[in-house]
Amino acid sequence: MITTKKDTNAMRAFQALESQSSSVRLQAALAFGMTPDAGVIGELIKRCAIEPEFYVREMLTWALTRHATSMTIPLLLDEVRSDCAQARSQALHTLSKIGDRRAWPAITPALLSDADDEVARSAWRAAVALVPEGEERELAVVLATQLGRGERETQLSLSRALVALGEVMLPALGAAAMDPDPRVRAHAVATERLWRDPDAGFEFAIEEAKRVAVLGGPGQERR
Repeated sequence: MITTKKDTNAMRAFQALESQSSSVRLQAALAFGMTPDAGVIGELIKRCAIEPEFYVREMLTWALTRHATSMTIPLLLDEVRSDCAQARSQALHTLSKIGDRRAWPAITPALLSDADDEVARSAWRAAVALVPEGEERELAVVLATQLGRGERETQLSLSRALVALGEVMLPALGAAAMDPDPRVRAHAVATERLWRDPDAGFEFAIEEAKRVAVLGGPGQERR
């Protein structure tokens, strides 16, 4: 069997992806993006599932976006059904970066409500990036079911996803603002305030919304 220089370089790059040094792994991921090769796509996706460093995962995602979508999307769609949370999250993140709406059917309600916060957050971002024109309102209704979930970063991610959908998400927020759960009410009100005044900041919006929620609902003040 003849081993070409290209094969040798690919083998060395794959070995580098397993290095203890994150900077070496980063350079290897960069190399795969600089010289796209359909034969490495599967291995890059597998590495995304186990890579511990955020910025290396980002470079792996960039490398995948440099390859033909006809080759990457089918493998990424398989990955969003993985039992591994990081595999699902990173595959969704990569699909959002590719931005090909053929991947939209994979963004299921189950992923949008995934028990793992990182997976859910990636699914929210992917959904906003991939939602077909005319289906934004329905997506907002599904996303609104997650209001009140998690801590600050998770709540901010959801608010940003809803705000990105624009005005069509306001009816869903209005309904959530009347929810019996004060966390849901506060998050809904904070999201609407963030949409109306992006410069106000999420921290201010959520604290004000909590105050309103405790007082009994949006627009009600203690007398």
